[in-house]
Amino acid sequence: MFEPAERVKRLPRYLFAEIDRKIREKVAQGVDVIRLGIGDPDSPTPDFIIKRMESEAGRPQNHNYPPDEGLDEFKQAVADYYAERHQVELDPEREVLPLIGSKEGIAHISFSFIDPGDLSLVPDPGYPVYSIGAQLAGGEPYYMPLTEENNYLPRFDRIPADIAARAKLLFLNYPNNPTGAVAGPEFFEEAIAFARENNLLVCHDAAYSELVFGGLRPLSILEIPGAGSVAIEFNSLSKTFNMTGWRIGYAVGSVGALEVLGRFKTNIDSGLFKAIQRCGVEALTNPARDSFIDSLRGLYSRRREIVIDGLQRLGWPALASRGAFYIWAPVPAGYSSQEFVTRLLDETGVVVTPGRGFGEHGEGYFRIALTVGEDRLREAIERIGKSVRFA
Repeated sequence: MFEPAERVKRLPRYLFAEIDRKIREKVAQGVDVIRLGIGDPDSPTPDFIIKRMESEAGRPQNHNYPPDEGLDEFKQAVADYYAERHQVELDPEREVLPLIGSKEGIAHISFSFIDPGDLSLVPDPGYPVYSIGAQLAGGEPYYMPLTEENNYLPRFDRIPADIAARAKLLFLNYPNNPTGAVAGPEFFEEAIAFARENNLLVCHDAAYSELVFGGLRPLSILEIPGAGSVAIEFNSLSKTFNMTGWRIGYAVGSVGALEVLGRFKTNIDSGLFKAIQRCGVEALTNPARDSFIDSLRGLYSRRREIVIDGLQRLGWPALASRGAFYIWAPVPAGYSSQEFVTRLLDETGVVVTPGRGFGEHGEGYFRIALTVGEDRLREAIERIGKSVRFA
């Protein structure tokens, strides 16, 4: 038997791979599973992007290796998008780096900057890749608690000075997965000041940037004056344009950080299929873009209201998520988060995600992904009500 590397031995099974395995088991048993566990949009990629792919896929000039740093036209489209949506001016050549999905860049930024003994400051609860990247690179995550009392924002004043001195990276994510929290400019100003004081690179995961509710405006950390020197922002077309399977994203911001990340990437991958990059141009520049985003935001807003209203009728003090397409809610007394979601799956066929899977401070909560239609969401709430009530 081949012996895996120690770094792999220490890895847990990836949370969402494990959820997918359990779903397959239930489906094989004939259970009608309602999948509210994984944040994979159920509505299709827009027609204007599909049509662009139909034309680009057949062009022989798209079938060879792409430029290592990505197509100029895609980088320009990203820069134009930031100028229009965030009033942020980017140099497409030096301040935009295409990624094979933002998850790839989020993992590889740790390999680019973390040495053994270094720390990454990681939100807890948070997307597991932030901490896993640090561990694989030989460093360690230092977990910053996100609590309801502080609106799921980390407290930088509670990070010990010796920890800040060892840290290289600071990960942030707003709108937030899993809590649905949002951050305002004052918080980002505080984060940039903390990074400057401690010589940190801020890595802001903005995958859900367009999915904000209640009249909120999408916000980029790069809107903060001076952020471009100490921060990069990861973004993706996955959630904004229903393109999760296309694997197209990008990082923008600090010239120095992107040069290092790009140097790492060009040694281990060959970039995005050129046809997909040109579809990315279409997504970011097509005249139908804004109306599509507005309709998508409206769809998730309606679904959000259905779930919150339904849980509240069952006694839940459900949190009114202000961003992303998740509901973060407490588990009933007497259950761990894993015990609760297991009961739901076994008794109702409804799949939700245990909060503990996002970190120690996620214990006591579960996450609902709003990625099924309204009728299925209502059915899921009805099934949950027949199995358990909060109080």
